[in-house]
Amino acid sequence: MHKLLSLFLVKNWLLLPLLLSAAPAAAQLQDTFADGNFTQNPTWTGDVASFQVNAAQQLQINGPATTGTVLQLVTPCTATTGTTWEFWANLKLATSSGNYTDVWLMADQADLTATGTKGYFVRLGGTPDEVALFRKDATGSLVYVVNGADGTLKSTNNNVVRVRVTRSVQHQWTLEHDLTGGVAYASEGTASDATYQRSAYCGVVATYSATNSKAFYFDDFRVMDTTPPVLVKASVPAAQQLDLVFNETVAVGQVVSNYRLTTGLAPTSAQRDATDPTLVHLTFATDLPLGTITVEARNVADQFGNGAPGPLVATVQNNGFPVAPKLNQVLITEIMADETPAVGLPASEFIEIYNPSATALLDLAGVRLQKPGSTTAAVFPAGAVLLPGEYAVVCGSTRTAQFGAYGKVFGLTNFPSLSNAADQLVLRGKDGRTLFEVSYSDTWYKDTRKKDGGWTLEMHDPANPCGGADNWAASLDPSGGTPGRRNSVQLANPDREAPKLLRALAVSATAVRLYFGEKLDSMAAATPALYALSTGTAITRAAPVGPDFRVVDLTLGSALLANQPLTVTVQRATDCAGNAAGPATSATFALPVPVSPGDVVVNEVLFNPRSGGVDFVELLNRSANYLDMRGWQLGGQKTDGSLAWETVTSEAWLLSPGQLVVLTTQPEVVRAHYPTHDPAAFLTMTALPSYPDDAGLVAVADALGKELDRYAYTEKQHLALLDSRDGVSLERIRATGPSLPVNFHSAASSVGYASPGRPNSQQQTDPTGAGVLTLEPELFTPDDDGQQDFTTLSYQLDGPGYTGSVTIYDAQGHLVRRLVRNETWATKGFWRWDGLTDQNQKAAVGYYVLLVELFRANGGEKREYRNTVVVGARF
Repeated sequence: MHKLLSLFLVKNWLLLPLLLSAAPAAAQLQDTFADGNFTQNPTWTGDVASFQVNAAQQLQINGPATTGTVLQLVTPCTATTGTTWEFWANLKLATSSGNYTDVWLMADQADLTATGTKGYFVRLGGTPDEVALFRKDATGSLVYVVNGADGTLKSTNNNVVRVRVTRSVQHQWTLEHDLTGGVAYASEGTASDATYQRSAYCGVVATYSATNSKAFYFDDFRVMDTTPPVLVKASVPAAQQLDLVFNETVAVGQVVSNYRLTTGLAPTSAQRDATDPTLVHLTFATDLPLGTITVEARNVADQFGNGAPGPLVATVQNNGFPVAPKLNQVLITEIMADETPAVGLPASEFIEIYNPSATALLDLAGVRLQKPGSTTAAVFPAGAVLLPGEYAVVCGSTRTAQFGAYGKVFGLTNFPSLSNAADQLVLRGKDGRTLFEVSYSDTWYKDTRKKDGGWTLEMHDPANPCGGADNWAASLDPSGGTPGRRNSVQLANPDREAPKLLRALAVSATAVRLYFGEKLDSMAAATPALYALSTGTAITRAAPVGPDFRVVDLTLGSALLANQPLTVTVQRATDCAGNAAGPATSATFALPVPVSPGDVVVNEVLFNPRSGGVDFVELLNRSANYLDMRGWQLGGQKTDGSLAWETVTSEAWLLSPGQLVVLTTQPEVVRAHYPTHDPAAFLTMTALPSYPDDAGLVAVADALGKELDRYAYTEKQHLALLDSRDGVSLERIRATGPSLPVNFHSAASSVGYASPGRPNSQQQTDPTGAGVLTLEPELFTPDDDGQQDFTTLSYQLDGPGYTGSVTIYDAQGHLVRRLVRNETWATKGFWRWDGLTDQNQKAAVGYYVLLVELFRANGGEKREYRNTVVVGARF
């Protein structure tokens, strides 16, 4: 604050001793009106045409003779505390409610009559005929600071008074006056008021009736500051900045050596603020220490030279300067997606956020919580801070009160609706950069009871923020969760494995997309030199794809040839936990070509899952082509016989020759029931068509709706010896064979009754060699263990038009099974016998004869063949 403006108007020699006795800093500026004007040294502004300097060298009003006139003059004045104001006045009138003057000591703006002007003034006169000190607030209301005695100014034509007002640095006000105009002051009282600390102007306001337009006289205005500045407080606005606030305006030029911390740390610069002259900014070369900081100031002077030898001391608690969080510096550590039925927590969706740092304060202002693709976001407000190691609940703005008992709560507008089954949540900085991402699923509960509602998902290890399902589990707390505090499931669960390249695909002739098994360090992954193609094609750009950074897009310097396989190698992939060890990882891919019917077939179907399981369909690319599955459709038969279709994937997905892909809504569930080491073989669909347990149809079509394959299944196609068909899939036997019941068999018990993402347990290769009939194996053990569970009779005829039967007899010639009866045979195919009789009983161990009868009507040709097979058993 500015502190001293001294306007001293001296008209007689009686005041000269008083001037000469003052300290040099007391008479900062003098203007005696002796020069006959008030427009310079200092400059007064306002209603200048209605004031004059009279022959007695006094300031006198000379306004219009109109009742209700209000006149003012002001001059700049920055006096605040440690200041004395003096002035002389004579009101040659009877003071009243319409005849009085206000002498302003401190005002924040030049218009003293404006309603919003704030400050302090002395009123002479008014209805009480008093000398009183007032404070005026921005509302226009007046508040007594010192209420002078009524009737003090009681003359009807000569109210002479000299006034002195003192404000100490402790904000103690003293009001005094001498009714003779001398300096024998009598006290009107004292009071404490620290409401306003700043001043820009002082001045006079005169209010009068028509007969008193020249009855106000003023003289000897004096404002003195003889006290040095006082250090009021210190604050830490930035990590390397300390701000000091003084009680008044300090000198413009600050000496940096005048300041230091008691620890000995000294600033590198000291600057007075450009707009607030009471504020000094100290800048340090290093971050200020945390905890209590004590700063000392020596030889600091105000703008008028009043110096404080010091030391002036202030202390401040430095809890650290809030900084905008970076990647994984603010975490989502708990999720309540399904709040009902309530277990013990409020029936409301929420997430918990956590600051894992031991020292950093996080400034969350502008941080956005949203789901990818959403046009709205929940934005943290200004002032939102997360302390080191602090947890906070984040919920909808209307739900804040429900979580008040759990500690810090941020109630946000547009809080996203959390899907119960699965969803993706992202925290983004105000600059749009990803801070944290989690794609959760209800399989993460690992508890079928808790996933039905009322329990939260909790993170195991905050030090492993990139971990997925393995780092989350259902809460163990009896209330259903631990909002605002350490998770009940918290334990060390570090990530020590380097990321693996799962697959690659060419999204165009000059763009390749790489898919990794975990989140990458996006900065490290953006280095083109880390990637190489076996063709030597240049890679000009590598762009990790947010918000989860499991994908990297490569831009090529030249175009790829269609259907030509090549290998991409990643020399070093670093995950977001910093793991980069291990050998180079690679994947083979090619620019895909259009798919044709029969290229891709249904390879395995689970339509009757066990309890807690889900359906799946496995496809096999039995062609020699690289195919893009984008836009493909998976179909199922409705009750009216028509097909219902679901989109397999809307993104590019490469299917290589011989590759398997498992289509399901919950890969985690399928893998939990049927372990596989190839998670890349699974493709998650939003929904599957309906596949009834008794019978149904599986169909596959390309993006244009062209049907690629279909397979009609029934539960009767399962091995009749099974105790239960729940959780047992039907597997394709021969890849090149037809999608007919004869080419499917129940999966073996040895693989857990299904083999998603792995070679089928019952698969066979096509027979080789010449001959009309081939029986393989000649000894089989029908026990569903996946080893020679059935025998296959393969045939190859010399032309079409044959009708045939296959009948099985035991060694004594007794009929055992009519396997095929008068059916039309293709020129090439096979029949299989699962070792069951016509009564669906397991045939006894021993020798059996397969009688094959072929008849061709065109020409009346008839043939018979006999093959021997042995039904065995394992001991």
